[in-house]
Amino acid sequence: MQLVLSENWTMTCGRDLPTLVRWAQEAEDAGFDSAMISEHVVLGPDAGAAGRMPNPREYALPGNQDPLTPWPSSLMLLSAVASVTSRLRLAAAAVLAPLRHPLLLARELGTLDLLSEGRLIVLPTVSWSRDEYAALGVPFERRGRLLDEHLEIWDLLWRSSPVSYSGEHYRFKDVYFEPKAYRPEGPVLWFGGAGMHDALLNRLARYGRGFNPLGFPTEQDMRKLADGMARAGRDPSTLELIGGTRATFRDEDSCADLAPALEHIPERMAAGYTTFCIKPSQFIDDPAEVGNFCREVIRRVTALTA
Repeated sequence: MQLVLSENWTMTCGRDLPTLVRWAQEAEDAGFDSAMISEHVVLGPDAGAAGRMPNPREYALPGNQDPLTPWPSSLMLLSAVASVTSRLRLAAAAVLAPLRHPLLLARELGTLDLLSEGRLIVLPTVSWSRDEYAALGVPFERRGRLLDEHLEIWDLLWRSSPVSYSGEHYRFKDVYFEPKAYRPEGPVLWFGGAGMHDALLNRLARYGRGFNPLGFPTEQDMRKLADGMARAGRDPSTLELIGGTRATFRDEDSCADLAPALEHIPERMAAGYTTFCIKPSQFIDDPAEVGNFCREVIRRVTALTA
């Protein structure tokens, strides 16, 4: 199970980051495999352009959130989590790669991966907010190609020095990049999104070690993924599949019931999924109860999958 540490602001405030670190530690003690934190650098008016989520415990999606929603630095938070855990995988999802220079971002990712002794998972993405790109002076329409150049550069940097690169957006010659990430292939890379579009498929086939879709992908999408992996000479069964637990809220003020959110897990495991994300604030309101909540999740999932 993977504990979602982002967007739990019905239980704590955006300035109380040590509480999130404590929750990650409690999740590891309870038997969780990983903790996940997403990011934005800034938000603009388009964050809530589609109307804000009815229940504040729901997941933040494109255009459904208050622009004042806190989004602390995921990599800095995960560094703090790394310092108080020893087994928990650290999922930086999603990292908005096009908003940084690839050399700088590779330095940050590689350092955290080395610090945590290879526990880092990175889900690089292009995201959806035009306002965020405009604020940082990055062309929104080029974000896909920017990400692809990041991935090409990282793949070179993790393996050898010196490195030279000449692309459409980034160019450098004979740079030495030390220390490198924990393993020669760099941090574990997951990719996700809505629908199996060609760019996502190419990134998964070339670099991906995990697929974290938005919602449940169709059978057609999964066949397309398997075919694309096979064409790239990769065994589709080696790709980690990440699923979610979708809470159902009775009204705009209440938490969801835990049992219905978990009941689909055996079926998804039979389909090949191995990791399931859960956000505690969807089910409880007391920040002191996260440890007990994690233990209850593990108890229920163990019983469901016995």
